[in-house]
Amino acid sequence: MTSRGVLRVYLGAAPGVGKTYAMLDEGNRRAGRGTDVVIGYVETHGRRHTADKIEGLEVVPRCSLEHRGTTFEEMDLKAVLRRAPQVVLIDELAHTNIPGSLHAKRWQDVEALLEAGVDVISTVNVQHLESLNDVVHQITGVPQRETVPDAVVRAADQVQLVDMPPEALRRRMAHGNIYAAEKVDAALGNYFRVGNLTALRELALLWLADSVDEGLQKYREAHGIAEQWETRERVVVALTGGPEGETLIRRAARIAARATGGELIGVHISRSDGLSGASPAALTSQRLLLESLGGSYHSLVGENVPAALLEFARANNATQIVIGASRRRPFTAALTGTGTGVSTIRQAGQIDVHVVGHDYAGQGLALPKLTRGLTRRRQLFGAAAAALMLTALTLICSALRTDLTLGTDLMLYLLAVVVVCLVGGFWPALLAAVFASLLLNFFYVPPLHKFTISEPQNALTLGVFVLIAALVSRVVDLAADRSSQAARSSAEAETLSTLAGSLLRGESALPALLERVRETFSVTSVSLLRRDTSAPKSRGDGARGSWTVVAHTGPDPCAGPQDADTEVPLSDDLSLALRGRVLPAEDQRVLTAFASQVAVAYHQRQLAEAAEAAVPLAESDRMRTALLNAVSHDLRTPLATAKAALSGLADGNISWSVEDERELLNTAGAALDRLTDLVTNLLDLSRLQAGVLSVFPRPIGLDDVVNQALAHVAADRDIDLDVPASLPEILADPGLLERVIANLVQNALRHSPEGKTVRVAGSSHGDRVELRVIDRGPGIPAAAQSQVFEPFQRLHDHATSEGAGVGLGLAIARGFAEAMSGDLTIEDTPGGGLTMVVGIPAAVFEEDADR
Repeated sequence: MTSRGVLRVYLGAAPGVGKTYAMLDEGNRRAGRGTDVVIGYVETHGRRHTADKIEGLEVVPRCSLEHRGTTFEEMDLKAVLRRAPQVVLIDELAHTNIPGSLHAKRWQDVEALLEAGVDVISTVNVQHLESLNDVVHQITGVPQRETVPDAVVRAADQVQLVDMPPEALRRRMAHGNIYAAEKVDAALGNYFRVGNLTALRELALLWLADSVDEGLQKYREAHGIAEQWETRERVVVALTGGPEGETLIRRAARIAARATGGELIGVHISRSDGLSGASPAALTSQRLLLESLGGSYHSLVGENVPAALLEFARANNATQIVIGASRRRPFTAALTGTGTGVSTIRQAGQIDVHVVGHDYAGQGLALPKLTRGLTRRRQLFGAAAAALMLTALTLICSALRTDLTLGTDLMLYLLAVVVVCLVGGFWPALLAAVFASLLLNFFYVPPLHKFTISEPQNALTLGVFVLIAALVSRVVDLAADRSSQAARSSAEAETLSTLAGSLLRGESALPALLERVRETFSVTSVSLLRRDTSAPKSRGDGARGSWTVVAHTGPDPCAGPQDADTEVPLSDDLSLALRGRVLPAEDQRVLTAFASQVAVAYHQRQLAEAAEAAVPLAESDRMRTALLNAVSHDLRTPLATAKAALSGLADGNISWSVEDERELLNTAGAALDRLTDLVTNLLDLSRLQAGVLSVFPRPIGLDDVVNQALAHVAADRDIDLDVPASLPEILADPGLLERVIANLVQNALRHSPEGKTVRVAGSSHGDRVELRVIDRGPGIPAAAQSQVFEPFQRLHDHATSEGAGVGLGLAIARGFAEAMSGDLTIEDTPGGGLTMVVGIPAAVFEEDADR
C-alpha cells in the first residue's frame, strides 16, 4: 500500500512576501541533493527573481481549458500523476479551478497527489484561509472569493511562515519587485497600506501560533507527556463564587500580564450534587470581570476539588494557579483537616501555586441562607396527617391485637412515620415518631394501658424505633431540601443565562435591561431613580432628598424608593425600584446581578453624554486660541508690508522711477492678497468652529473637480494626473472640494524638489473614492504628522519666507473634507515624500440602494 505524501505549506501575510520564491528555493535545494522534483504549477507574476528560480527544474506542461470563449491554463493533474515525481511544487493552494477540471479547487488536486504518495510543497496567503475571510474583508475592504478550509492547512505536515515587515514589503513594492510600475501607486494606496499589512501580519502570526500550540498539545498527548512545558504562561484562577473572587481575578490578571502572551483562565468547580453553596449571581459577576480582563471562564463538576483543579490545569498546560486563602476559621480547619489550598499545593508538582490573602480569610464561610424544602402549610398538613394516620392505625391494630405481634406493630407505625415525613417533612415526622412510641407503649407493650415497661428489651425496642424513625425522617427531609435547592439553583442559572444572552445580543440600553428585569421577576414596573442633590428636600423625602426617574418601564413608575415594593440601592445616589410584589430573598440575590448591569449601562450612558458635550467645547477653545494667535501675529506682517510700500509711494520727498513704483505697488498688492487669503481662511475656520459652514453636496465626477482645481494652481512643473473618468461619482460640494484639492497640490509643489513631479491619482474602494496627492519631498516625521492639521502649523517653513503659508491650509482642508462626510489623512510615500489622501463617499443612486 502506498504511503500518503507529505504536505509542506508556505504561509504568507500578503502577496509579495516571498512564498513562491521560498518554495522554488526549497525545490532547488532538494533537486540538488538528488530528489525527483517537478513544478506542477507556479505563477511568477512577471517577477524576474522568481522566474530565475524556475531554471533547472522540470515543469510539467499545463492543460488548456476553454470557458465562456476564453482559453485558460490550469495544472494538468493527470500528467503529474503519470509523471509520479517524488516532490511536486504547486503554487496558490486556494486557487479555484476552471469548470471542466478534475476538481473544483486546487487543494483538492493536492489531496489527490498526497493520496498517490507524492510529496507536495505549496503556498497560501492568510487572507485565503476560510476562518479569516470575513476578518480580512473588514480590514482591507477587498473580498476574497478563493478560500481554502483551515483544516487542510492545519493538516499539513509542515507550515512555514514567510514573514516580512510592512515597511520592507512596501519598499519592495515601490522598487517594482511585486507589481508592474503602473500598478504600484494604486496598490500602495489600497491593499498595501501599512495598517492593512500590519493587521494581516498579526493575523498570520496568531493563526500560526495557535496551530503550533495545537500541534504541541497533540504531541504531548500522543507521547503521554503529563509534566508541564512552559511554552507560554497560563494562569488558572480558582473561583468559588465567594466575595474574594474579584481580588483573585485581578491578582491573576496582573501575573498573566507580566509575561508576553500570558493567558488568563478562570475555573469554578462544583460538586456533582450541584449544591456547593456558590452564588450564581456572584459567579456571573466574576465571569464578566474575568472576560473584561481578557480571560476565559470554565465550569467543571468534580467530587475532589483539588484533584479536579489540578487535572484541569495540566490539561491546559497551565504554569501557575491562583487560589484564595481559606475562609475557614482556625478551629474549623483543625476539626475538618486540610483544606483545598493545602491539598492543591501538595499535589501541584511543577505548577506554581499562589495563595492570595484577602479580607475574608479566616472569617468563616458566608454561605447564602436557604429556605426549607417544604412550606409551612405543607408542614401543618403533615401534622394533621400524622394525627389521622396514628389514630386510624391504633384502632386497626387494637382490633387485630390477637393476630399481630409487637414487631409487626412497630413496622406499621414506622411506615406511618415515613409517610408523614414525605408529606410534611422532618418536624411533623419526629412528632409522629414520639407519639407512635407512646401509643405502642400504652396499647401493645405489657403492662397494657400503662406508660410503663416491664421488660427492658421492649424499652430498647421502642428506643430504637424512635431513633430509626427520626433518622429516616431526617434523610427524607434533607432530600426534599436538596431537591428544592437544586431546582432553585437551576432556575437562577437559567435566569442569569438569559441575562448573559441578552447582553451578548446587544441589549445593553437602559430600557431593554429594565424591561428584562420586569419580565424576569413578574413585576408591574421597574424604575431607575437618581437622587437630585441640588434640589431642596421635601418633607416626605426627609434625609433621603428628592428623586428623579432616570428611566422606567411598565405603568405607574415609582417616584421614589418609598413607593417601591422592592428596592436595590446601586450607589448613594442611584437606586433600582420595583413595584408589583415583594421579592423573596432568593430572587433578590439574582436581582443584584441585573442591578449591577443596569448601573453599568447608566454610567456608560452618562460617560457617552459627557464626552459628546465636551467635544464642541474643546473644539471651541482650540479654535478661539488659534484665532487669537492669528490676530496677534500673522495679520501684522502683510499689513506692515502693504503700509510700508504705500507710505513710501505717498512720500513726496522721494522721487520714484516707474519701475520702483510698479515694484512697490506689486509688493503692496501681494501683501493685501495674502491678507485677503488669511482673512478668508479665518472666516472659514470660524464657520467650521461654529458649525455654520454651508455645504451643498451633489453627485459629481472627481475628474471634473480635479481639472477645475488644477486650473487655479500656478504650477512651475508638470503634474502627473491619473484620475480616470470611469471612477464612480462622488457626493460632495464642488466648490469646497476644489479648494481642498488646490490647497493640497500647492503644498505638494512647494515641498517637492526640482525635477520631481507631483502625482495626483484617484481610486475607488467600495462605497468611497480616494484622491491621492503624492510628492517626493522631505516628508514629515511620524511624530509630527498629527500636528500638521492644527491651525498655524508651518513645518519646514518660516514665517518670513517667500510664499510660505500661515499654517491654516491643511486645517481648512480637513475641515472641508469632514464637512462633506469625508476625511483627510497622511501616508508616507515609499522612497521618500508625503502622500495626502482625501476620502469622499461615493454617490448612491436609487437603483444601487435597491440592490
